[in-house]
Amino acid sequence: MLTGSLVAIVTPMLADGGLDFPRLKSLIDWHVQEGTDGIVIVGTTGESPTVDVEEHVALIKAAVEYAAGRVPVIAGTGGNSTREAIELTKFAAKAGANYALSVVPYYNKPMQEGLYRHFKAIAEATDLPIILYNVPSRTVADLQNDTVVRLSQVKNIVGIKESTSNIERITDLMKRVPKDFLVFSGNDDSALAYVQLGAHGVVSVTANVAPRLMHEMIAAARAGDAKKAIQVNNRLLGLHKNLFLETNPIPVKWALTKMGHIAEGIRLPLTPFAPQHHETLASSLKEAGCIA
Repeated sequence: MLTGSLVAIVTPMLADGGLDFPRLKSLIDWHVQEGTDGIVIVGTTGESPTVDVEEHVALIKAAVEYAAGRVPVIAGTGGNSTREAIELTKFAAKAGANYALSVVPYYNKPMQEGLYRHFKAIAEATDLPIILYNVPSRTVADLQNDTVVRLSQVKNIVGIKESTSNIERITDLMKRVPKDFLVFSGNDDSALAYVQLGAHGVVSVTANVAPRLMHEMIAAARAGDAKKAIQVNNRLLGLHKNLFLETNPIPVKWALTKMGHIAEGIRLPLTPFAPQHHETLASSLKEAGCIA
């Protein structure tokens, strides 16, 4: 069963915006060494809206190759076109990904029935296990619990990344879905609470810079060691907050550059991290032991 701290890994880029595959390989090697429990490739943090389809599939293929079976690879394959999402999911299955992460269609604002049919069509087109991704702050459309419960009965739909940080909502959902339905927090600041309520882990931005600590926090929480989990989470609170001083992944890519893991590369319409925030985020990195 997929559990733990899954990193929503950034897509390393060169200064001109070109994809940096050697840096991606070194990042994945580092995550394996540090205990990250899974690699989520080409999600929102991976700048999926700004890579073209050819690059998207190349990143999935590369992540599977670089992970080499050491940790699961969860491929971001969602889209606001059902046909495109199906094709990306089929490719991810062919490339050897272990799961697909499929985001709620954005911009076109489908109704709940449209969302149900969208995800059902994807699941029926492939044997790859599908994890739903609800992030209404990004997509506007909100996948309601009633619809998730319906989808949990569809073969191949095995879980959800839930990014509302709503404790009442996630408690209600976990009460109603099958016990083996995977539930992940999509936000680092709510991850500990979600896991203590029974969730399986987190898809984490913070894990990009503090992979071992995120792994240890989730492992402690799942083992019932609340004291240790809280201690680690308190150490990470600054990162949970300040990695979102600007739109994700702007701050986390700056942080990884400062740590020496990637070059300074990000694509428009995203822009470099504003200098007035550098000291604040650097302080949080120091508190977590990411930099000296």
